[in-house]
Amino acid sequence: MSTSYVPYQPDQQYLLPCALQEWLPAGHLAYFISDTVDSLNLGAFHARYASGGPRNQPFHPAMMVKILVYGYATGVFSSRKIARKLHEDVAFRVLAADNFAAHRTIRDFRALHLAEFTELFVQVVRLAREMGLVKLGTIAVDGTKIKANVSRHKAMSYMHACKVPRSNCRHKLQPS
Repeated sequence: MSTSYVPYQPDQQYLLPCALQEWLPAGHLAYFISDTVDSLNLGAFHARYASGGPRNQPFHPAMMVKILVYGYATGVFSSRKIARKLHEDVAFRVLAADNFAAHRTIRDFRALHLAEFTELFVQVVRLAREMGLVKLGTIAVDGTKIKANVSRHKAMSYMHACKVPRSNCRHKLQPS
Protein backbone atom coordinates (compact mmCIF):
# COMPACT_ATOMS: atom_id res chain seq x y z
CA MET A 1 0.00 0.00 0.00
CA SER A 2 1.46 3.36 -0.97
CA THR A 3 1.47 6.39 1.30
CA SER A 4 -0.83 9.24 0.36
CA TYR A 5 0.34 12.76 1.16
CA VAL A 6 -1.40 16.09 1.05
CA PRO A 7 -0.45 17.78 -2.25
CA TYR A 8 2.81 19.71 -1.88
CA GLN A 9 3.82 21.94 -4.76
CA PRO A 10 5.96 24.86 -3.54
CA ASP A 11 6.37 26.24 -7.08
CA GLN A 12 2.61 26.49 -7.64
CA GLN A 13 1.54 30.01 -8.64
CA TYR A 14 -1.79 31.53 -7.61
CA LEU A 15 -4.15 32.47 -10.39
CA LEU A 16 -5.53 35.34 -8.29
CA PRO A 17 -3.77 36.99 -5.34
CA CYS A 18 -4.92 35.90 -1.90
CA ALA A 19 -6.72 38.27 0.41
CA LEU A 20 -4.43 39.31 3.25
CA GLN A 21 -7.30 39.06 5.73
CA GLU A 22 -7.47 35.29 5.17
CA TRP A 23 -3.91 34.80 6.47
CA LEU A 24 -4.81 35.32 10.13
CA PRO A 25 -7.54 33.66 12.19
CA ALA A 26 -10.53 35.67 13.34
CA GLY A 27 -9.99 37.34 16.70
CA HIS A 28 -6.23 37.79 16.22
CA LEU A 29 -4.54 40.63 18.12
CA ALA A 30 -3.63 42.31 14.83
CA TYR A 31 -7.30 42.75 13.95
CA PHE A 32 -8.06 44.20 17.39
CA ILE A 33 -5.21 46.72 17.06
CA SER A 34 -6.28 47.59 13.52
CA ASP A 35 -9.89 48.25 14.58
CA THR A 36 -8.75 50.22 17.62
CA VAL A 37 -6.39 52.47 15.65
CA ASP A 38 -9.08 53.01 13.01
CA SER A 39 -11.43 54.26 15.73
CA LEU A 40 -8.90 56.79 17.10
CA ASN A 41 -8.50 60.39 15.98
CA LEU A 42 -5.25 60.53 13.98
CA GLY A 43 -5.73 64.13 12.86
CA ALA A 44 -2.52 65.23 14.60
CA PHE A 45 -0.55 62.71 12.55
CA HIS A 46 -2.16 63.86 9.28
CA ALA A 47 -1.56 67.56 10.05
CA ARG A 48 2.19 67.23 9.52
CA TYR A 49 1.63 66.12 5.91
CA ALA A 50 -1.22 68.52 5.05
CA SER A 51 1.02 71.16 3.50
CA GLY A 52 2.42 68.79 0.91
CA GLY A 53 5.86 69.73 -0.30
CA PRO A 54 8.65 68.31 -2.41
CA ARG A 55 9.29 64.94 -0.78
CA ASN A 56 8.65 61.29 -1.34
CA GLN A 57 5.16 60.04 -0.77
CA PRO A 58 4.88 59.13 2.94
CA PHE A 59 3.30 55.95 4.26
CA HIS A 60 -0.19 56.37 5.68
CA PRO A 61 -0.01 57.39 9.35
CA ALA A 62 -2.63 54.79 10.33
CA MET A 63 -0.43 52.03 8.90
CA MET A 64 2.64 53.33 10.73
CA VAL A 65 0.77 53.61 14.03
CA LYS A 66 -0.64 50.10 13.61
CA ILE A 67 2.73 48.46 13.04
CA LEU A 68 4.33 50.40 15.90
CA VAL A 69 1.53 49.56 18.35
CA TYR A 70 1.52 45.91 17.28
CA GLY A 71 5.28 45.83 17.64
CA TYR A 72 5.04 47.24 21.16
CA ALA A 73 2.27 44.78 22.04
CA THR A 74 4.34 41.80 20.90
CA GLY A 75 7.65 42.95 22.36
CA VAL A 76 9.27 44.20 19.16
CA PHE A 77 10.57 47.70 19.88
CA SER A 78 13.49 48.19 17.48
CA SER A 79 12.73 49.85 14.16
CA ARG A 80 15.12 47.43 12.44
CA LYS A 81 13.28 44.44 13.89
CA ILE A 82 9.90 45.91 12.93
CA ALA A 83 11.15 46.44 9.36
CA ARG A 84 12.33 42.83 9.26
CA LYS A 85 8.99 41.62 10.65
CA LEU A 86 7.18 43.43 7.83
CA HIS A 87 8.75 40.89 5.48
CA GLU A 88 8.66 37.80 7.71
CA ASP A 89 5.63 38.04 10.04
CA VAL A 90 2.13 37.56 8.62
CA ALA A 91 0.45 39.80 11.22
CA PHE A 92 2.77 42.72 10.47
CA ARG A 93 2.18 42.16 6.76
CA VAL A 94 -1.58 42.24 7.22
CA LEU A 95 -1.42 45.45 9.26
CA ALA A 96 0.87 47.12 6.71
CA ALA A 97 -1.27 45.89 3.79
CA ASP A 98 1.86 44.47 2.13
CA ASN A 99 3.75 47.78 2.37
CA PHE A 100 7.36 47.59 3.49
CA ALA A 101 8.67 50.63 5.34
CA ALA A 102 12.43 50.85 5.85
CA HIS A 103 13.79 50.98 9.37
CA ARG A 104 14.81 54.62 8.95
CA THR A 105 11.28 55.53 7.92
CA ILE A 106 9.88 53.82 11.01
CA ARG A 107 12.50 55.49 13.22
CA ASP A 108 11.87 58.94 11.73
CA PHE A 109 8.10 58.55 12.05
CA ARG A 110 8.44 57.63 15.71
CA ALA A 111 10.82 60.55 16.38
CA LEU A 112 8.76 63.15 14.45
CA HIS A 113 5.47 62.16 16.05
CA LEU A 114 6.53 61.75 19.69
CA ALA A 115 4.08 64.42 20.92
CA GLU A 116 1.26 62.89 18.86
CA PHE A 117 1.95 59.48 20.43
CA THR A 118 1.45 61.06 23.86
CA GLU A 119 -1.99 62.29 22.82
CA LEU A 120 -2.73 58.92 21.24
CA PHE A 121 -1.89 57.19 24.54
CA VAL A 122 -4.51 59.34 26.31
CA GLN A 123 -7.09 58.32 23.68
CA VAL A 124 -6.23 54.64 24.12
CA VAL A 125 -6.59 54.83 27.92
CA ARG A 126 -9.99 56.52 27.56
CA LEU A 127 -11.11 53.89 25.06
CA ALA A 128 -9.93 51.08 27.35
CA ARG A 129 -11.85 52.63 30.25
CA GLU A 130 -15.02 52.83 28.13
CA MET A 131 -14.60 49.17 27.15
CA GLY A 132 -14.13 48.20 30.81
CA LEU A 133 -10.62 46.86 30.24
CA VAL A 134 -8.98 49.08 32.86
CA LYS A 135 -10.02 50.70 36.10
CA LEU A 136 -8.58 54.15 36.68
CA GLY A 137 -7.86 55.39 40.18
CA THR A 138 -5.19 56.83 42.40
CA ILE A 139 -2.06 54.90 43.14
CA ALA A 140 0.12 56.15 45.97
CA VAL A 141 3.68 54.93 46.32
CA ASP A 142 5.85 56.16 49.12
CA GLY A 143 9.60 55.90 49.47
CA THR A 144 9.70 54.20 52.86
CA LYS A 145 12.85 52.20 53.46
CA ILE A 146 12.64 49.39 55.96
CA LYS A 147 15.78 47.99 57.51
CA ALA A 148 16.05 44.28 56.97
CA ASN A 149 17.73 41.81 59.29
CA VAL A 150 20.02 40.36 56.67
CA SER A 151 23.59 40.88 55.59
CA ARG A 152 24.74 40.54 52.03
CA HIS A 153 27.98 39.08 53.38
CA LYS A 154 26.15 36.31 55.26
CA ALA A 155 23.98 35.23 52.33
CA MET A 156 25.02 31.96 50.72
CA SER A 157 24.17 29.98 47.68
CA TYR A 158 22.19 26.78 47.74
CA MET A 159 25.30 24.70 47.01
CA HIS A 160 27.21 26.29 49.87
CA ALA A 161 24.24 25.81 52.23
CA CYS A 162 24.22 22.09 51.42
CA LYS A 163 27.90 21.83 52.43
CA VAL A 164 27.49 23.54 55.82
CA PRO A 165 27.10 20.96 58.64
CA ARG A 166 23.81 21.11 60.52
CA SER A 167 25.60 21.56 63.83
CA ASN A 168 26.57 25.10 62.78
CA CYS A 169 22.93 26.17 62.59
CA ARG A 170 21.85 28.50 65.41
CA HIS A 171 18.33 27.17 65.64
CA LYS A 172 17.89 23.45 65.51
CA LEU A 173 14.50 22.11 64.59
CA GLN A 174 12.88 20.07 67.31
CA PRO A 175 11.26 16.84 66.13
CA SER A 176 7.51 16.90 66.65
